Amino acid sequence: MIRINLDVMMARRKMSLTELAEKVGITMANLSVLKTEKARAVRFSTLEAICKALDCQPGDILEYIPDATPPEN
Repeated sequence: MIRINLDVMMARRKMSLTELAEKVGITMANLSVLKTEKARAVRFSTLEAICKALDCQPGDILEYIPDATPPEN
């Protein structure tokens, strides 16, 4: 699973959802979908704009969490 730590980075930068949406150029609704981990995909251009606005790296926002279920042999 991929965890999205957008809320963590926004808190660290003291930036609201409204402010980030304006800086990135996407709707608050679309940013909210990403923030609540309901998004199925994110465009690199959107990820780049978020990283620029938050002055961070993609790895600061996206985190891989291995599945709890062990793979079958």
